[in-house]
Amino acid sequence: IRHSTTMTALNKKKGKRARPSKSGDDANTDTKDKKREQQKGDEEEPYSNVRASGIHVSNEESRSQLQKLRDKVAASPRLQTLAQSSHQVAASEERQAVLKFDDATADPKTRLNDKQQRALTRRKGNKRVAARLERHETRQLEAAVAAGEAQEILETTQPGMMEPENDMERTFRMTQAQLKRQHLDPVAAKNIFDLTLTECAPYGFKYDRSGRYGLLYGQKGHLALMDNHQQSLVTEFSVRERVRDACFLHNFHLWAAAQKNHAFIYDHNGAEVHRLENHLEPLALEFLPHHWLLASIGRTGWLKYQDTSTGQMVGAFATKTPSQGVLRQNPINAILHIGHTNGTVSLWCPSTSKYLVKMQCHRGAAIISMAIDATGHTMVTGGADRKVRIWDLRMYKERHWMDVGAGVPTSLDLSQRNLLSVGHAGRVSVYSPSILQRRPEQGPYMHQLFPRCGPIETVRFRPFEDVLGVGHARGISSMVIPGSGDPQLDTSEYHLNPMADAKQLREQEVRALLDKLQPDMIALDAQQVASIEPSDFHSRLEQRRDKEEADDLKPKPKKREKKTKRGQSKIQVQMRRKQRNVVAEHRKLVKESQTQDQQQQEQQQKHASGDSLEDSAASSTPAALRRFF
Repeated sequence: IRHSTTMTALNKKKGKRARPSKSGDDANTDTKDKKREQQKGDEEEPYSNVRASGIHVSNEESRSQLQKLRDKVAASPRLQTLAQSSHQVAASEERQAVLKFDDATADPKTRLNDKQQRALTRRKGNKRVAARLERHETRQLEAAVAAGEAQEILETTQPGMMEPENDMERTFRMTQAQLKRQHLDPVAAKNIFDLTLTECAPYGFKYDRSGRYGLLYGQKGHLALMDNHQQSLVTEFSVRERVRDACFLHNFHLWAAAQKNHAFIYDHNGAEVHRLENHLEPLALEFLPHHWLLASIGRTGWLKYQDTSTGQMVGAFATKTPSQGVLRQNPINAILHIGHTNGTVSLWCPSTSKYLVKMQCHRGAAIISMAIDATGHTMVTGGADRKVRIWDLRMYKERHWMDVGAGVPTSLDLSQRNLLSVGHAGRVSVYSPSILQRRPEQGPYMHQLFPRCGPIETVRFRPFEDVLGVGHARGISSMVIPGSGDPQLDTSEYHLNPMADAKQLREQEVRALLDKLQPDMIALDAQQVASIEPSDFHSRLEQRRDKEEADDLKPKPKKREKKTKRGQSKIQVQMRRKQRNVVAEHRKLVKESQTQDQQQQEQQQKHASGDSLEDSAASSTPAALRRFF
């Protein structure tokens, strides 16, 4: 009755009409009827199956539509990449797996309290969560299919490769001279050229991320920057000392060179900007574009990271195994792969002082070259045993290996469409993408000889173009490899547009700096940052306790004593204070000996004082009585 009167008063105050209160039995029957009606409504037309357009769809129709979308996306690799780009589908699947695992493994008696038990029962009985996840996945797959259809319409170029007309023909018999004279248009034929540079050879050659600019570096000190679109020289100079490696930074305006004693940073005009004194005797350089980190491996085996935006040293780690300057990065998770002379490959990140993974790739042979594909799932290594091995980085297992035959594979590279180029002795062999899964049956895809130019120093594919740059002992050569580059250019990512003007370059540089990732975000699992934390409360408590125990085990820094005294004897006072607290056995022995010496001296003084008194008494007595003393 009190409840009904208070509700009547509140309704009058708000201007609502008061409802008559019901008895207890009537109210219970009404609530039961409402629950039954709601359950029937949920079984017939649940809220989860209402589409965004407002059309009611049954469970069977929605599930069949979702299954059709899943089959369509699974049949097309392009739609798979579009569906996985937003990571929403993976997040929903992970959330479903977490919920299923919690429902299957939860023990209400030992692990959950009353509140968690009620939440668990509600979650099991309610179908809206699962249906909402299905609806969310349906929308994501529909968006991926629509994006794929739009991409097919907007694409004006398709990737293609050379194909033989009959079983007797072989594509590797096609030379660059025949391609230039018979099969290429004049614009594409300009990409086949040779630069004879014998004074500072051998030369290395690298492209920037957009593929427009190329960097030439000779081991005797010659550095040059060239524009590949206009085929013109931007700048060149000589440092008059050995140059072991060079790489671009975030864009072509800045690039770094690993010289004899230190690493240096230059601009596009050839002016020296910085000298990196912490990078001693660098053998190889690598730049992480999303983290703005410049990494180097030195002759002494030290791996060092430096932030190029702030100039601070992020980390310096001793690999404890010498290397021949083999350093490559995984483009997906920014993990650095270092090849060592004992045939192992170690994986490093700046957040830990020890390697993450160490793989024994070539037994009894040093790692000479390495390459990683764009997906981050495949690694190719070349050893001093003249073998090239293909590795699966998801399981850290070897897929297969092949023998290159002539010479040691001094340089490896993978194109955007997974074509493998191998530089060995005085020749370059390019293999089709099937080499990453099985051994080639009919030889390489393309092959080119460079007489009196061996060994090959570097081979690098040009991004978004069917071009391969080769650095050797007589200069630089450029080859056309049909089907190696990706014809579709993604200008949404920073510093990938080769047609960007000065204003766009400035805007991209500022935005890339604002979106810079922290070094602590580098991990083996690229999806670790966007993953969902397990919903088990007790597991989180255990993780927190383990972290606290690990922090307690760490040595705590000693507190520095406050220097309150002043004067010339301050250091002496501190030393005396330290010596007072030292307890040793020899100190006890010294103190005992000192006390014994003092006692002996006191006894001697007493004896000496007694003899003097007797002499004085004997001298004062008469001579006749002295015999009695």
